[in-house]
Amino acid sequence: MIEAASSKWNFVKLFPGLVGGHCIGVDPYYLIEKAKVYGVLPRVMSNARQLNDSMGVYVANQVIKCMNKKGILIKDAKILILGFTFKENCADIRNTKVVDIYNTLSEYTDNITIFDTWADAKQVSEEYNLTITSQQPIEKYDAIILAVAHKDFESLDIKAIQKQNSVVYDVKGVLPKNIIDARL
Repeated sequence: MIEAASSKWNFVKLFPGLVGGHCIGVDPYYLIEKAKVYGVLPRVMSNARQLNDSMGVYVANQVIKCMNKKGILIKDAKILILGFTFKENCADIRNTKVVDIYNTLSEYTDNITIFDTWADAKQVSEEYNLTITSQQPIEKYDAIILAVAHKDFESLDIKAIQKQNSVVYDVKGVLPKNIIDARL
């Protein structure tokens, strides 16, 4: 269906993912508040924002569920999050929902590595009080979450950094289906 739709000249191919950033993640709230001033309750827009704002927690809970199904203890598990920026191939970290994935999982383990070659580590530390790395991961992980589909990750050998019974969760729907356990 997407192939057929993409033959249209103005088609924009969208993929699942987390909605952050400074436009879609924020601007609807201005419209919602302005609509309320005029006595309009924009339920669809409000519900859409609530849904999008909860997706980071949802993804983390889905990863936990996958880990439980495989018998992997979340307590003290080694988890790798691929990507921190709010969208792929962009250094912008404003309103990233990846932080919600991290915060939810950090309730169970401190062994979380965030790998992002685009995000500025100093800015992430100042804004979110988190440490990220731009060094290619070499350890093996109990769970790997592709949160942002940076082009840099296309050459990453996921199988080489997985423990034998690990979980791979693909937020963006770009990894081959035969190496993932679930996707958004």
